[in-house]
This record gives sequence, structure tokens and C-alpha cells, in this order.
Amino acid sequence: MTVGLKDGLKLLGIAVMSGCAVFVCTFFLNFYLDALAVRDAVSAELMPLYEAQLLTAKLVCAISGGCLLAVSVVLLAFYVKLYVDAHARQLGLLKAMGYSDLRIAVGFRVFGSSVLVGCAVGFGGGYAVSPLIYDVMGDGGLPEIPLTFHGELLALLVLLPAAAFSALAVLAALLRLRPSALSLMRGRETISGGGRAGSPDRPFLRELRAATLKSKKSLVFFVAFASFCFASMMQMSFSMRDYANEIMGAIIFCIGIVLTGTALILAFTSLAAANARTVAVMKAHGYTLAECGRAVLGGYRIPAYCGFAVGTAYQYGLMKLMIDTIFRDMPDVPAYRFETVVFLIVLAVFAVLFELATGYFTLRMGKTSARVFAAE
Repeated sequence: MTVGLKDGLKLLGIAVMSGCAVFVCTFFLNFYLDALAVRDAVSAELMPLYEAQLLTAKLVCAISGGCLLAVSVVLLAFYVKLYVDAHARQLGLLKAMGYSDLRIAVGFRVFGSSVLVGCAVGFGGGYAVSPLIYDVMGDGGLPEIPLTFHGELLALLVLLPAAAFSALAVLAALLRLRPSALSLMRGRETISGGGRAGSPDRPFLRELRAATLKSKKSLVFFVAFASFCFASMMQMSFSMRDYANEIMGAIIFCIGIVLTGTALILAFTSLAAANARTVAVMKAHGYTLAECGRAVLGGYRIPAYCGFAVGTAYQYGLMKLMIDTIFRDMPDVPAYRFETVVFLIVLAVFAVLFELATGYFTLRMGKTSARVFAAE
């Protein structure tokens, strides 16, 4: 077997993304199904609130679950690419021995195990916090909604995603295994200049920064996504204080921290590992570690702050839609407005955390590169 079960279980990023998506969808979909059973007990006066809560559950599941699902698919393709690039020679040897692409790719189905674990943990956690969510959603005088276990949700949110991602892993592997056996056995350059030579008048550090961004486009996405999550989730969690219970805001806050940390650690860890040799050569030629860090990681500040801006706009648009559309018939619901103070606080915290992260991974990259250089 080319790919072992341990390889599949190492995909922590996919497990976290899928777990967060299922966590949110579990308690909202469970509430939706249970709330439908008490529709006849809702009075006419409370029907607008009841309908608003049902629409909220559907909207949050569609937006949050859909967004995290799309990111998980991208992350899966990224992991498959990393694995094929790291084991290109072994895979090429298998092809040379007569193994078909399909036979090799089928081994990648174990990558679905990370989705299975993440979804199972998310489903269990979502069901565990459901009583708290029911209390929050039931505020306003709605009839008591008993918590019921729905087996169809277990199949929909745990078993089906695991099977689907196993199939997607096989498909992604097939696409990555298209080169000939000889091409795989020779290996590939991990850094590409994008097919165009660098400008001789361009400073070396600036050229290296641009080349790193071009060669690691997928990591640009994950850095921007981490910033997007931090900006949207943090600001949304503070905005919830006027429209929901503090528990809902705390859940959103925790999910934002988990998603931000996962995406940022994944991106910077991959960058540090891929550029260890480059930093070793640069240090040997007199460049300081700070200059190396700015050249390798500094270019990701622009994608990070672009992601932060998009996340801010996203949370504002989502909150505006939910408050002005879903709760338009509800009395005493304050209109949603952009909170400048919250935005500035979250931006300042993000800037500090991002600089700390780049500093930490610069030091880590320097230590790793020193060992690689000494070994050579």
C-alpha cells in the first residue's frame, strides 16, 4: 500500500476544517428539524420569530458549512500534491513496475480518514452543545423544543463527507500522477520562477520575495483565508452581543481562533520547510536572519491584509443581511451598523499576532536551515 492510514490521519488541517463545519451544522440542523415538530404549538404573535430562527439556521449552515467545505476541498488537493511531490520517486518506481495510475491512486482513499475523524468529533461536539443553542434560539417565548437525536444527520454530516472526500482524494491523486514514470523518478523542482527570468535590475531580496509568492500560490490562499477567518469571526463574535446570547458569540470566537491558527500554521510551516535550504545559502553569504525572514515571509503581508479586508466586508454583509432581512418583522431589534472601534481593536490584535507568527517561524526557519547547512 503506497499510502498508509497514518498518512491520512496526519491531515490535521482537513480534520479541523471539516470538524468546524460539521460542528456548526450539527446543532443548527438539529434545531431546525426539532423546531419543525413544534410548529403547531407556536402562536401567531411568535410566528415571525419562529420563522426567523428557522431561516437563521438554514442560512448559517449554508454559508458557514459551504465555505468550510470549499476550503476543505482545496486543502485536500494541497495535501495530495504535497504527498505526491514528496514521494515522486517511489511513485514513479511503482509505475515503472507496472502499477496503473488508478491502482496507485486508490491508496489515497485513506485521506478520507481525516475527514471521518474531524466530522465525527464535530458532530459529537455539536450535539453536546445543542442544549445551550436551544436555549439561545428559544429566547423570546417560543415553545420548549425537545432535543432529539437524528440518525440521518449522522449519515449526512459524518459518513457521507468521509466517503466523498475519499473519492476526491483518489481523483486528485489521478490528476497528479499523470506524468510518466521517468518524470516522477527524476523528481520536480519545488520552486518555479513562473517561466520568466528575473529582472537583473531588481534587488535580490525583492526578487526572492516575488518568486516565493509565485511558487507557493496555494499558501497565499491559506494565509489570506486565515486572515479572513480572524477578521470575520472576531468582529462577528463581538457584534453578537446585541442580537444573541453570549454563548453564541463565544462559539464563533473559538471557531475563528481554531480556523485562523490552523490555516496560518499550515502555511508558515510549509514555507519554513520549503525554504530551509535557501535560507542556509543566504546566511552563508552574509544575509541576516531578519533579511531572510522578510524575503520569505514578508511578501505574505499583502495577502494577509487583503484577506482581513475581505473578512471584514463579509461579516458586515452577512450581519446586515441577517438583521435587516431575517429580522425585519421583529420589534425592538436594533439596526446593524459597522462598529469602527471593534474593527480597529481586531485589526491591531491581528497585526501583533501576525508579526509574532512571522517572527517565530523566521527563528524556526533559521534553526532548521543551520542544521541543513551543517549537514551539507
